[in-house]
Formats: sequence, structure tokens, C-alpha cells
Amino acid sequence: MIRAIERYFLLVALSLSLLALGYPGLFTGFRAYIPQLLGLVMFGMGLTLEFKDFQGIWQKKSLVGIGVLLQFLLMPTLGWGLATLCQLPRDEFVGLVMVGACPGGTASNVITYLARANVPLSVVLTLTTTLLAPLLTPLLIYALARTKIDLALGPLMGSVFWIVLFPLLDGLILRRLLRRRLEPILAIFPAISILLIALIIATVVGQNQAQILQLPLMVILAVVLHNGLGLLLGYWGARLFQMPEADCRTVAIEVGMQNSGLGVALATQFVNATAALPAAIFSLWHNISGITLANYWAGQQDRHLQSQDGD
Repeated sequence: MIRAIERYFLLVALSLSLLALGYPGLFTGFRAYIPQLLGLVMFGMGLTLEFKDFQGIWQKKSLVGIGVLLQFLLMPTLGWGLATLCQLPRDEFVGLVMVGACPGGTASNVITYLARANVPLSVVLTLTTTLLAPLLTPLLIYALARTKIDLALGPLMGSVFWIVLFPLLDGLILRRLLRRRLEPILAIFPAISILLIALIIATVVGQNQAQILQLPLMVILAVVLHNGLGLLLGYWGARLFQMPEADCRTVAIEVGMQNSGLGVALATQFVNATAALPAAIFSLWHNISGITLANYWAGQQDRHLQSQDGD
């Protein structure tokens, strides 16, 4: 069952999302528990890592700098360019720029794990871009969309601590204390993470059912291109700096997967519900594309290892 869940992650996520579109009430009740669910996912991530894994990141601080640069350079610019190219109405234009100016999302850490990429680098990039978001996100949104927002540092840092840092540290400490006794839990962790992420996606879809069912084709096209180009340019941008393959995958995922929940909240608060539409669609699509890409890369790595064993 565990292998089946891992293998059919995309099918599980799509099935729950379609169910949420038809019967949103089944999932909207989980909305209040999304931070706890994400925290549980990050706790599990901590169980798979050790403190020494992060020492290598500290020794290669340039990797983090490159990832942060690509994140805040590519995604806001792509959002502005695609919104202009697709001639989106003013509200949707601002909304696409907003989601592009947001930091990386927590789900990227799980997708990085499933893609057999560099999880510590992914976690550090998520934390770093989130720490910089109160300064850079409002500046980028104003520069590209002429819209003023106020992103408070305190609440954002609090959410990062409780959703990402605290559960991650708990997992790391528990792994160090118990080690081999955790192996049965580690065996089922990927399946648990998959189900939790699929539930979170379905909850977001159910919460934004009305907007998504409007099926604004140009907005959907812009979001799909935004995410796809972010993944592509993130990967090749990292390759340009001669980063190892695992790190290139990590940067691609981190750049292409945004904190779309923050995008929805900012658009709703500072513009209107229509402006939140790009971020709502992004929240569904970037998980679908991320899962697909992770499955491809993981399968590619497995085939490479099998060919080496055969030799």
C-alpha cells in the first residue's frame, strides 16, 4: 500500500482535488488545521535528516545566494511579463505579480524529498526567502504592479517558526536520540507526507472552488506558463552556475513552487477576491507539476542506479 501511494501520488492528489471541486464541504473544515498539517510534514522531514546534513549547506553559502537571487529575480519578472503578454485584466495582473513576488512554499521541501534532491538546501532556501519577503515582496509588487502592500514581519516570522523551523528541529533531535528505532516510521513517512500534501491541496481547492470553477482560460494559461518557466529557468539558472544535479533540481523546485497561500491572503487583503484567482489556481497547479516532475526525476535516478548495478 505504501509503494502504491508513493507511485500514484499524482492520481491521489488529483482525485482529492476533483472531489473538493464537486464537494468542497468535505475539505473546507480542514482549513484551520493547514498549519498543523504542514508542521507534521516538516516534522517528518526532520526525521529523515541529520544536523550534519546542514553543515554542508553552511560551507556552500553561495548556493543559497544563487537560489534566492533566482527566486526573487525570475518569478516576479515572469509574473509581470506573462500578465502583460496574456493581457490580463488589472486585478488578475496584480494577482499574478503578487504570487510571483512571494517566497518559496513549504510544499517544495516535500517535493524536493520525493525528487531525491537536496532537502537541506530546499529548507534553507524556503527559510531565507521567507525571511527576506517582508522587505522584497512589497518592493517587487509596487515596482511591477504599482500596488502597495504591508507585509508584517512578526506574523510571517511566527508562522515560519511554528510551521517550518520548530517541527523540523523536533524531527532532527528525535532522529539523533532514537536513530535505528525510528526506521519503521521512516519507511512509511513518504506515504504519510503524500496523503497530507494531497489533503492540503484539496482543502485549498475546496476553499477556492468558486474562483477555480470560473475557468478563466487566460489566467490558467498564465499560471501554467509562470510555474513551468519558473521550474525550467530555475533549473538552467542553477546549471549556469555549475551547481550539482541534485542542487539544480532543488533550485528548480524552490523557484517554481511559490507560497501561493500567502499570495491568496495578500491579494484578498490589499486588492480583492478576483486578484486572488491566480494564486488560488497556482496553489493547485504547482503541486501537480511538482509531483509530476518529482516522479520523473526519482524514476530517472532509479533507472540510473539499476543500470549501474547491472554493469
